[in-house]
Amino acid sequence: MEQSPDSPRGYAFALGAYLIWGVLPLFMKALSHIPPTEVIAHRVIWSLPLAGAVLIMQRRTDDIRAAVRHPRLLAMAGLTAALITCNWLVYVWSIANDRAIEAALGYYINPLFSISLAALLLGERLGRLQLVAVGLAALAVLILTLETGSLPAVAVGLTLSWGFYAFFKRSLPLGPNQGFTLEVMILLIPALIYLIWLHMNGGGHFGKSWTDTALLIGCGPVTAIPLMFYANGAKLLRLSTIGIMQYITPTMIFIFAVWLFNEPFGGAKLIAFPLIWAALIIYSYTLIQSARARRRAARLEAAMRPE
Repeated sequence: MEQSPDSPRGYAFALGAYLIWGVLPLFMKALSHIPPTEVIAHRVIWSLPLAGAVLIMQRRTDDIRAAVRHPRLLAMAGLTAALITCNWLVYVWSIANDRAIEAALGYYINPLFSISLAALLLGERLGRLQLVAVGLAALAVLILTLETGSLPAVAVGLTLSWGFYAFFKRSLPLGPNQGFTLEVMILLIPALIYLIWLHMNGGGHFGKSWTDTALLIGCGPVTAIPLMFYANGAKLLRLSTIGIMQYITPTMIFIFAVWLFNEPFGGAKLIAFPLIWAALIIYSYTLIQSARARRRAARLEAAMRPE
């Protein structure tokens, strides 16, 4: 069956999500003096009211009430909540510690890791060009590893956490907004306990200054809004379109890292990044070709139907 054409609303939602994620390093840089664990706790707490308000407006709160009565579903949501927490922690730490270039690398590699994961765990077959793209990405990681003597931890951590998050999220029998709300509900109690403990022991930045307090509250909207924008945009766009648009975010992160944060870009990175970009061009070509083949097949099927 031919996919529906791309919707202007889908473009708007997806572009909004990727642009917000793209400028997120600027926001997180302003929080770099606050421990990442504290930032993540506030991301959880201030995301929940917004996510809950969206479900109330959509009249989908019954989905959450039904979900909490199923232990297996709760366990699956607990797993995805743990994975997204790891992803947030690595990302926030990387921005605070001048490793944004590695963060960009991780998000560039992610789509290639996702198709590899589908091949390994779901038995999906990779085409010859897709194998070349994955091989180029692996070569880039190898080159960076050989230069430093260890894996690029930030890039690998972001790739693994987001890749497995997206993989297991597919098995969660909830809509994207409901799934995100359930995840932050699961994370809410640990986040509150941690922040209470932090403040009881003289730590914590909330309430200490207007700037920090406003930034910590702002963690909610900058977390929830792009995730929900993305979820709605993905429904209204072709897979090939959303697959190519996802490079907007790491490109913006890369630009900020090099030209605004003045992170060093030389040595093995000058070899690794062009390899990744070449891999993504090849991967994008395979997405476009697959979409064209599906459209040709759909037109042929329609032409052969009897009137």
